[in-house]
Amino acid sequence: MPSNPNFRTAAASCRRSAIRNPRHAPSAVLAGGLCVALLMTLSGCGGDSASDAKSASGQAKVKVMVGGLDKVIYLPAMLTQRLGYFKAEGLDVELLTEPAGVQAETALISGDVQGAVGFYDHTLDLQAKGKKVESVVQFSHAPGEVEVVANQAAGSIGSPKDFKGKKLGVTGLGSSTDFLTKYLAVRDGVKTSEFTPVAVGAGQTFIAALKQGSIQGGMTTDPTVATLVDQKLGKVLIDMRTPEGSQQALGGPYPSSSLYMNTQWVNGHKQTVQKLVNALVKTLRWMSAHSAEEIAARMPADYAQGGKALYAQSIKSTLPMFTKDGVMPENGPETVERVLKAFNPNLKSAKVDLSGTFTTEFVKKAPQS
Repeated sequence: MPSNPNFRTAAASCRRSAIRNPRHAPSAVLAGGLCVALLMTLSGCGGDSASDAKSASGQAKVKVMVGGLDKVIYLPAMLTQRLGYFKAEGLDVELLTEPAGVQAETALISGDVQGAVGFYDHTLDLQAKGKKVESVVQFSHAPGEVEVVANQAAGSIGSPKDFKGKKLGVTGLGSSTDFLTKYLAVRDGVKTSEFTPVAVGAGQTFIAALKQGSIQGGMTTDPTVATLVDQKLGKVLIDMRTPEGSQQALGGPYPSSSLYMNTQWVNGHKQTVQKLVNALVKTLRWMSAHSAEEIAARMPADYAQGGKALYAQSIKSTLPMFTKDGVMPENGPETVERVLKAFNPNLKSAKVDLSGTFTTEFVKKAPQS
C-alpha cells in the first residue's frame, strides 16, 4: 500500500462506507466507483500524486542532483534553469550538486532527490544491483571525457597500454570516469588491478593533484581540460568529446550525460516528467542554434574561472557531444553494455534488460518548436 497518509485515510473511509451500506447496492456501487477514482488519484495512477511537493507559487517542486553543475558535460541542466524553461513548464526545479556522478546516483537511490543528472551507464550498473532507474532524456551521444597526461609523465604514457603501475585520477571511485578508465586499460591489455584509480574530483582538485604529482594522468572534462592545457600542465591523450572520438576509443556511440530517475517514480509522475523533458529538450534545441559564446553568456559568471574566452572555448570543444532532440542514439545502449561488461564483474555475467534502462516516451511527446 502507498505510504501517502491521504491514501490510507481514504481507503479506510471507503471500507467503512461499504460496511455501513451493505443493503444499498446502487449507492454502494456508486460509492465504490468514487472511492476507486479517489484512490487512483492519491496513489498517482494515471497522473501525479496529490501529495507531491509544491512551491509557494503552486508549481510542482522537483529536486535534481547533478554530478558537477559547473561541468560542461552537464551544462543543459543549469542552462535550462537560466533560460527559464523549467519555470515556463510550471516547475520549481532545485538543482543540487555533487563532485561526481556516482554521488548523484547515491542521492537518487536514497530518495533525497527525484532526479539525477549523470551518465546513462549508471542505469545498467544499478539494474545489475536490483535497482530500476531509467534515462528519460539523453543529453549526449559521446562521453565528453578526456584522458589527460601530466607533462612530467608524458614520456612514459603514450597510450592506455602504459597505465600499468600508474596512478590515474577519476572524479570518484565507481564513477563513469572510473568506468571508462578501466575499460581503456582492459582494452589495451592492462588489468584493473595493475593501476591505481585515485578519486580527485574535477576542476581545481584535479589540477592540484596533477601539479603535485599525486596522479600521472586522469579522466576529466571541460572546463578542467581547457584550463590545464592552457596552463601547460598536461596534454590530451584520448579525446572523447565528439562522436568520432567515441567511435575510435569505444567502438560506437556512447550515450553519457542524461536525466535519469527511479522507474517507479517516473510511472507515478508522468505529467511532471513530461514537463521536465519538455524543458530540457527545448534547451538542447536552443544550444544547437547558438554559439559557444552565446551559451557561455547565459551561464553563471563564476563558472568561467579561467576567463570568459577560455570558458567559451571549453564549451565549443564539448558541444559536438550533445544531441539535438534528447533521443537515445541508435546502438548506444549496446555500446555501453559492452564497455561495462569488459571490466565490471557485476555485469559480466548479468542479463541486462536494456529496454528498462531508458525510455523515449517523453522525448517523443516533447514539442518540436
